[in-house]
Amino acid sequence: MKSLHRAWIVAAVAFVAIIGAAGFRATPGVMITPLEDEFGWTRGTISLAVSVNLMLYGLCAPFAAALMDRFGMRRIVSCALLLVAIGSGLTVFMTASWQLVALWGVMVGLGTGSMALVFAATLTDRWFVRHRGLVTGVLTAGGATGQLIFLPVLAHLAEMQGWRWASVTVAAAALAVVPLVWFLLRDTPEEIGLTALGAAEPVVRTPAKGAAARAVRVLRDAARTRHFWYLAVGFAICGASTNGLVGTHFIPAAHDHGMAETTAASLLAVIGVFDIAGTVFSGWLSDRVDPRLLLVVYYGLRGLSLLVLPQLFAATAQPSMLVFIVFYGLDWVATVPPTVALCRRIFGTDGAVVFGWVFASHQVGAAVVATVAGVTRDHLGNYDLAWYGAGVLCLLAALMSSRIVTRVRDRREAAILVG
Repeated sequence: MKSLHRAWIVAAVAFVAIIGAAGFRATPGVMITPLEDEFGWTRGTISLAVSVNLMLYGLCAPFAAALMDRFGMRRIVSCALLLVAIGSGLTVFMTASWQLVALWGVMVGLGTGSMALVFAATLTDRWFVRHRGLVTGVLTAGGATGQLIFLPVLAHLAEMQGWRWASVTVAAAALAVVPLVWFLLRDTPEEIGLTALGAAEPVVRTPAKGAAARAVRVLRDAARTRHFWYLAVGFAICGASTNGLVGTHFIPAAHDHGMAETTAASLLAVIGVFDIAGTVFSGWLSDRVDPRLLLVVYYGLRGLSLLVLPQLFAATAQPSMLVFIVFYGLDWVATVPPTVALCRRIFGTDGAVVFGWVFASHQVGAAVVATVAGVTRDHLGNYDLAWYGAGVLCLLAALMSSRIVTRVRDRREAAILVG
């Protein structure tokens, strides 16, 4: 009987670690209304902390990818989980909005951003040659799994016991994963005398020095190509339409229409269920179908779904809303595997770091829209303009994705400087 390759064990540990970090990513929508009620802070103020979190979550990603090359995944991910646990745990003592920004925004943003999707990209690049797209999809779905696990629990805790219990639960979950990562995760297969799954021979890796300098150099080189900007702007729109808008404001928007927060949180968790299926299937497709075509389809369908969402909100979960939840869930982060595949295909060994920058743009888009949507709600009394705007932007992202260069013979043409 053929033994299980160690790559699968490493991937399983990474999946659990991503779930642990994803717990806090699931809390903004659950905590907006309780914080608003207890402290009297506006949604714009609370959304600012969410925006800082999302911004740092993305901006530190490329540096985290370079740091993983320099110091190893195990050390960086363990430290990241500790930072998430400390930041989320300390929020129970806050009394002012600047503390929310410092803890929820800065500390947790840095912690979650130090692993996130660049962790998945780095791990699959080192441990897998065969099944890379599939494993990328599974690891990406770990975030959705965390949402599925934590959202109903956190919503119930916030409603019955108060938001502080929700924060402590997330801190404990992230902390519990640290020993698992430290003892079972390994940086490369060569470290334990193996080769990557599907590789013909071992790869000799030399730890890179100057992680920050390398990250900046890779950005400088990649930014000279048009296809980098198509990827980056498209992924910024992806972040704006998911984490920034739906992930942050779906629950309070549903509450505005009379729906109980626990019901809205459960619907968001259902998005996570279908997100897992959609992302894994997308990873499988990325090994077989032109990734550019996949992005065009994903962004186009997401845009159309967001344009009809304002008409679906009601005091109860109507069949039409359930159809949206299923459809949107399948498309939530299905964009990640083809985006990772394109970064690897176009930028080669720098692909993981390039994806870190592309992911940074994802979070910048999410951060901007998280605040803009909150301010829009404060001034207009509803989120309709935010939903429509995001839908139109997604259609624009589909158009840009169709322009990405994927064929090897087109790369010289794609290397023309922007402008």
